[in-house]
Amino acid sequence: MKKPAPPTWSLPMSLDTTHAPVTSAAVPRPVAPSGARPVPFRGGGFRHKPLGFVGPLVFVALIALWELGSRTGFISPIALPAPSEAFAAFMDLVQTGMLWTHLEASLYRLVVGWTFGSLLGVSVGLAIGLFSFVRAGFLPLVSALFPIPKIALLPLFIVWFGIGEGSKVATILFGTFFPTVIATYGGVDNVDRNLIRMGQSFGLSWLSIVRKIIIPGALPAILSGFRISASIAIVLLVAAEMIGAEFGIGAYILMAGALFATDQLICGVAMLSILGLTISFFIGKAEKYFLNWRT
Repeated sequence: MKKPAPPTWSLPMSLDTTHAPVTSAAVPRPVAPSGARPVPFRGGGFRHKPLGFVGPLVFVALIALWELGSRTGFISPIALPAPSEAFAAFMDLVQTGMLWTHLEASLYRLVVGWTFGSLLGVSVGLAIGLFSFVRAGFLPLVSALFPIPKIALLPLFIVWFGIGEGSKVATILFGTFFPTVIATYGGVDNVDRNLIRMGQSFGLSWLSIVRKIIIPGALPAILSGFRISASIAIVLLVAAEMIGAEFGIGAYILMAGALFATDQLICGVAMLSILGLTISFFIGKAEKYFLNWRT
């Protein structure tokens, strides 16, 4: 016995919209309440606004307060000289020509030591991040030598390379090598592995993956490591010049401290600060150039 077929229902022409064309008038549109404010865009990704005037304004305000405190006697000139006195010591360096002598000696040591230390650090860091054999052999060595104060090895470097420029450059190179290694292989390890798998699935070669995925992904960490290693290089530069150097900013600061010439001492510290700001400026420019894909 056959079951009866289920009844079919048909809608009236006024309700049957199966074949009726859909018009924009049939779709309800949300109506904003009167007086409502537009919702601001919230997808900026914590992008920083360029406020270049704030930094110089803070510096000017601090120096003005320092000068005011020195002129009113609130700050003792014996403990801390006024900025105007430090500026007078700087102008004396310019007039005598000793400024360029000290800067030339310090910049040579800093540029040579930091450049070679950074290049070696990036190379070894990439090797540790990419090759298991190198990681197993060199990573424990880097972890063991990194905490050693590099200035403590300066007497040993003097024995090896002499009292001249070689020992000072070697101290800076050795000090900047290890932070760069750690920053580099840390950046390689933090590259998104899904991007690497995607490159492998598209048939990219090993060299293409390293060049197009791993190095760009690790570049933010590498440049951050450059900032840290540059600061360490300046500290080691001053320490090395204080131990055995006739010219250089560190030697100038040591001489000023021995003579209790606090104005010259502050002048030398200010030159180191300007040197650090200049290096940070160029690294920031490099970040904007090489990391423009992040915006």
